[in-house]
Amino acid sequence: MSPPCSSTRSSRRWRDDGAAARSSGAAAVIGILVVAHAPLASALAQAAGHVYACAPEKAAAQLRTLDVAADAEVESMCAAARALIGQIDRGAGTLVLTDAFGATPGNVAARLVEPGRVAVIAGVNLPMLLRALCYRDGTLAQTVDKALAGGTQGVLQVTGTPVQNQASRTVAPGHDLARIQHQQ
Repeated sequence: MSPPCSSTRSSRRWRDDGAAARSSGAAAVIGILVVAHAPLASALAQAAGHVYACAPEKAAAQLRTLDVAADAEVESMCAAARALIGQIDRGAGTLVLTDAFGATPGNVAARLVEPGRVAVIAGVNLPMLLRALCYRDGTLAQTVDKALAGGTQGVLQVTGTPVQNQASRTVAPGHDLARIQHQQ
């Protein structure tokens, strides 16, 4: 048995999907589809697998990617995206993460929106994807909120000093960042 991802303090999220569904009352975890300019979607999924190396099968479960080539047609990409959603949506909904609103991948993602079933966030980055993976055992709306928080809180200016010596951000109690500052 491999060790849990205790260093991320999210080991409870990496239990058996059935146990997560039973304890939260949901039928299944939220599916995640990353739609981005090639090869960004695949690269983000590979990076998530690297970060969660202690549970790669959980990082990859119900996660699919669609790398959109420069010459791709929107209609064919929409059909491919819908097929991928069909593979990962087990009743709890799907979160689609895309890189750039208004670009071809963003246009594909925008056509997938179905309120309450398929939500779309533009501006995907690795912290956003990691947060979505960790918090996808709640509702679709909760997963969207956590992904947005992860994406915005993961963007910060880094000074020339090592991370260990940087001052912590001042955050309100209960803020997601307050929970994880111990890792810095």
